[in-house]
Amino acid sequence: DLLVVLAEHWKLLVFGPLAAGLAALGITFVVDPIFTATARILPPQQQQSTAAMVAQQLGALAGLAGAATGLKNPADQYVALLKSRSVADRLIERFDLLRVYDKKYLQDARKELDGNTKINAGRDGLITIDVDDKDPKRAAAIANAYVEELGELMKRLALTEAQQRRAFFEKQLEKARDGLKRAQQALAAVGVSESVLKAEPRAAAEGVAQLKAAVTAKEVQLSAMRGYLAETSPDFRQAQQELAALRAQLVRAEQSDPNTSATGATQDYISRYRDFKYQETLFELMAKQYEIARLDEAREGALIQVVDTAIPPERKSRPRRALIAIVTMVASALLLVVYVFLSGAWRNAEATADGARKLAALRAALGRAHG
Repeated sequence: DLLVVLAEHWKLLVFGPLAAGLAALGITFVVDPIFTATARILPPQQQQSTAAMVAQQLGALAGLAGAATGLKNPADQYVALLKSRSVADRLIERFDLLRVYDKKYLQDARKELDGNTKINAGRDGLITIDVDDKDPKRAAAIANAYVEELGELMKRLALTEAQQRRAFFEKQLEKARDGLKRAQQALAAVGVSESVLKAEPRAAAEGVAQLKAAVTAKEVQLSAMRGYLAETSPDFRQAQQELAALRAQLVRAEQSDPNTSATGATQDYISRYRDFKYQETLFELMAKQYEIARLDEAREGALIQVVDTAIPPERKSRPRRALIAIVTMVASALLLVVYVFLSGAWRNAEATADGARKLAALRAALGRAHG
């Protein structure tokens, strides 16, 4: 029965899809061709920093080398930067895309640019930037501009481990410098010059001050570790134990300090001297870590390596005329087969009294609904 129905309408089922495919093929010659330009880059690779090698020398500040640790998946983050609004706005302004896309608002131009751009990070570590445009030269220019704008954006951001550590210790160093300056001014107020101060043997006061600096540094370390370690982790617990040991050592040193029995001007001098040594030790620790981070940053570098520069494509990427014609023919053939069977079922229903009565009721219901 099915074959009979198909045989009765073979002309429609053959020439209908053929006509639809030819019509779709003709339309593709009217549509503007789209060209795709591709650029491939290798994002900056993180290297093992010298901070890890010298961390043990800094004692209480050892953990701070990882306080602002780097990126677990750098390629994904660089993809996110390439897709950022900052980069999109620069490209829209640079290539006058509001006019090119015939858009009135920036957000519409951003959406159009995002739809014309595909940015993916492959398993090989490379980032691929595909840009579609009606103009092959502009497609290549936009793809290459993505790389340039990423470089400009990275100059304003601290992305690598060394850059993050450098920015972190730069702030800490500035705070320590201010504290040292205040301590020097307070010490100078008691009428003792720095040269005289350094010539005087104050081993006990210096020891207490250095222990205080170590306790402060360990507290900063623990605060930083909370950002990337659970409090139940072995490293975090070890840092807590080290902090407790340093605090206990500081208490013992303060109790055994002979300078605690001093009074009056002597006590004031010793207190200010101790604060000065504390700030000096803290400043030295921060300065050492800051210099290490700077060396790592200079060695590591946030260099984007261009593997493939985008060039104007010679062939269009779409529309794919043959594929569109074939898909249109197949889809229209399926629709026509459904139409043929439905029309045959409708005629068969009208041929019987019961079917005619039901169809009449259906038409009446549709008429009422339409009215």
